[in-house]
Amino acid sequence: MADDGSAQSTSVWPLPKFRFEVKWGAESMSFQEVSGLDGEAQPIEYRHGDSPAFSTIKMPGMHKTSDVTLKKGVFRSSNKFWDWFNEIKRNSIKRTTVTIALLDEKGGPVMVWALANAWPTRISSTDLKSSGNDVAIESIVIAHEGLTVVGPGT
Repeated sequence: MADDGSAQSTSVWPLPKFRFEVKWGAESMSFQEVSGLDGEAQPIEYRHGDSPAFSTIKMPGMHKTSDVTLKKGVFRSSNKFWDWFNEIKRNSIKRTTVTIALLDEKGGPVMVWALANAWPTRISSTDLKSSGNDVAIESIVIAHEGLTVVGPGT
C-alpha cells in the first residue's frame, strides 16, 4: 500500500504564501501582494584604544524596519486608500495597527505580523494603457513604528 502522506508531520513542508489576510484597525481588506515585512539590527563598530587586535568589534545597535507596500485591485467606488491618505494634516494622521496574517488551507492564521502605529506615506494609482489587458492595481506604502510577530506561530 502506497503512503498517501497523511501520516507526515505538519512541520515537514514549508507554508505556501498565497493565502493571507490584511486588517487595519477593525477593517479587513483583500490584497494581491504584501512586501517589506523585514527588519534589521544596525551594527555598531567599536575598538578601544588598548585593544591588541587591529580591528573593530561589532555590536548590535538600533533596530530598523522597512516600509510595507500593499497592492490591490481597483474596484468601483473604493477610495479607502485615498481617504486614509487624505487624513494627513500636520502630523495629525490617525495611526493604526495593521496586521498581516498568513493563513492555512482552512483559513486559520498560522503566522501574524503586526505593524504598530502605521500610517500611509505614498499611494500609487494604476497605470493606464489602451492596449493593455491587465487588471488595474493600486498600491499604498505604509510607515510604522515596529514590526512584531504575534499570535499563532510565536
